[in-house]
Amino acid sequence: MKSTESIIEQKSFRFAVRIINLYNFLQENAKEYVLSKQVLRSGTSIGANVSEALSSESTTDFIHKLGIAAKEVRETSYWLRLLSETKFIDEKSFSSIHEECKELLKIINSIILTTKQKQENKRKKSE
Repeated sequence: MKSTESIIEQKSFRFAVRIINLYNFLQENAKEYVLSKQVLRSGTSIGANVSEALSSESTTDFIHKLGIAAKEVRETSYWLRLLSETKFIDEKSFSSIHEECKELLKIINSIILTTKQKQENKRKKSE
C-alpha cells in the first residue's frame, strides 16, 4: 500500500483481498460456486468504485461513485449473511469479515454526508 492512498482506499482494498481469499476457500473447500461468485463480485466492486470516486471529475460524480460503493457493501453484507446462515462460513469468520463490511459502509456513508454538506455550504455561499 502506498502511503498516499486514502484510508477508505486502503480499507476497501484490504477488504477485497479478504473477499478473494474467502472466495478461494469456498471454491476449494466447500465446493460452493454460486454464492461465492456473488460475494466475490460485490465485495471486490467496493474498492473499484472507491478508486473511481477518488479520480472523479466532479463532486457530483464523486458522490455518485461512492453511492454505488455503498450499495455494493450492502449487497456484500447480504451474501455474507446468507453464507453464514447456510453454514458455508463459521460464525467466527462471518463476524470478523462482516464487521469490516459494516465499518466500510459507515466510512463511505460518512464521506458522502460530509461531501454533500460541503457542497451545500458552497452553494449557499455563492447565492
